[in-house]
Amino acid sequence: MASRPGLLTDWPWTPLGSFKYLVLTPLVIDGIYSYATMRDHDKLMVVALMMWRIVHSQVWISFARYQAAKGTKRIVNKSIEFDQVDRERTWDDQIIFNTLIFYLGKVLVLPTNTAPFWRLDGVVLIALLHAGPVEFFYYWFHRALHHHFLYSRYHSHHHSSIVTEPITSVVHPFAEHIVYTLILGIPLVTTLLCGTISMFFCYTPSFHSLHHTQFRTNYSLFMPMYDYIYGTNDKCSDSLYETSLEQEEEKTDAIHLTHLTSLDSIYHLRLGFASLSSHPLTSRCYLFLMRPFSLTLSFILTYFSPQTFVFERNRFGDLTLHSHLLPKFSSHYISQRHKERINKMIEAAILEAEKKGVRVMSLGLLNQGEELNGYGEMYVRKHPKLKIRIVDGSSLAAEVVVHSVPVGTREVLFRGQITKVARAIVSSLCQNGIKVLVLREEEHRMLAELLGGDCKENLVLTRNYSPTIWLVGDGLSKEEQKMAGKGTRFLPFSQFPPTKLRKDCFYHTTPAMIIPDSAQNIDSCENWLGRRVMSAWRVGGIVHALEGWEEHECGLHNSILNPPKVWEAALRNGFKPLVLPSLETKGFDNSY
Repeated sequence: MASRPGLLTDWPWTPLGSFKYLVLTPLVIDGIYSYATMRDHDKLMVVALMMWRIVHSQVWISFARYQAAKGTKRIVNKSIEFDQVDRERTWDDQIIFNTLIFYLGKVLVLPTNTAPFWRLDGVVLIALLHAGPVEFFYYWFHRALHHHFLYSRYHSHHHSSIVTEPITSVVHPFAEHIVYTLILGIPLVTTLLCGTISMFFCYTPSFHSLHHTQFRTNYSLFMPMYDYIYGTNDKCSDSLYETSLEQEEEKTDAIHLTHLTSLDSIYHLRLGFASLSSHPLTSRCYLFLMRPFSLTLSFILTYFSPQTFVFERNRFGDLTLHSHLLPKFSSHYISQRHKERINKMIEAAILEAEKKGVRVMSLGLLNQGEELNGYGEMYVRKHPKLKIRIVDGSSLAAEVVVHSVPVGTREVLFRGQITKVARAIVSSLCQNGIKVLVLREEEHRMLAELLGGDCKENLVLTRNYSPTIWLVGDGLSKEEQKMAGKGTRFLPFSQFPPTKLRKDCFYHTTPAMIIPDSAQNIDSCENWLGRRVMSAWRVGGIVHALEGWEEHECGLHNSILNPPKVWEAALRNGFKPLVLPSLETKGFDNSY
């Protein structure tokens, strides 16, 4: 939004939100009807052109973000944050607008005539008209937009983005796009009047970054001749472009290795849809329509993708963190053959990171587990001379859950799969005199093996569902949730949240922390977590790298670092505990 929004700032369909494409419903219906009754495909071609422009734009968006994640070919060494993502999520409004204009042109101007797909004389005329009046009018209109009157009311919205992406060029108020359409429509109207119009018509992209950093240079659209004529060309344009091409991939200090969690999570990646990745992962009804494509893509990723790849780049002070994707999906059952494929990919990623001098590799979600690879111990045993440190983040995850238990709690109920984190949590609570009630005998036996002396007295096998604090992990059933009393607080210790069945109970998020304000390039959410919140497992790897610790944190036995030490280090580096407001409003002391 501009600093002082002027007339016609908002698009007419802004109130429709995510349902804005409904304005095209009459167009689509009319196109189908025209083709079915008169074999007139021109209206459907308008729809096809719209779909192509959306796909084409998304491909460039994803490619540009992939390059940015690698740290190569960066023109501006600054970060993109959530405010820019929110501002640019309307990049497709201009596609809707242009689709309506083309449709009206077909209906009102070419109701019976069909334009050919290609005419050489028409293309030559369009090129000449663009180089002449279009660029000239655009240049001076753009300069006028930088006058303080128009800038504050319109163009400042566009210039709020310092780090430009492919979609930044089309993010403008509605009023600006009306004028742009009139200017860019000159070649189309002229070729129409001359009888040389054709279906083929395209513009080419160019970089726009210097204009957003220097402000008073590079006003032209695609041909900078008017900047040269009027002396507004930036002298650094050529050298900056060449420098960005020669830029090598930056050195990475730490890598977080994660994977896809569901079919819809494909679109939730930083490389996917920014409007989705900038919000916690939830089900969207319109993604159901994309399910055939999602299934096809998931099959290709699962069985044909040979290696991990980078999809996000963050900065924590002097630390550069990359997030890499293992192109696999989580599952409660993984075949032995699939396990071998996953472990080979993880091992290859670790060895490749070792060659590049990466100091820490943190394993997230599917990439660690007792049955899969012994919480990463498999790789350390196979390569005992590894310089890169393998971190599973269990110490911090356990400590986050322990500090989520309200002060003054005397007993908690435990239910869930016994994991490394679960063992650490139960051990810490029992040592601090808090009784842990366990519902299942097998779980009680496995946990009791860890405890000694008086601590065992605090681990109790029970059928009592009355405690108001539940520690829950994978395996919690719907029936067990229904047994909880009103007002019960579910504290997950697993990496996946429980299904929320009870409206009269409180569900804490999975172990996570708020990241420091100094963290840069944070413009996407991690799965179901909120903005600027990271899972404790991921934070554990970051803290390990920031502190320069030399030991591994992986494996099932004797691999938990000093949890209070890790917790204090996280707080010292600016990470903050994440507390549900419901706990505070109920009068619990949540100061840690």
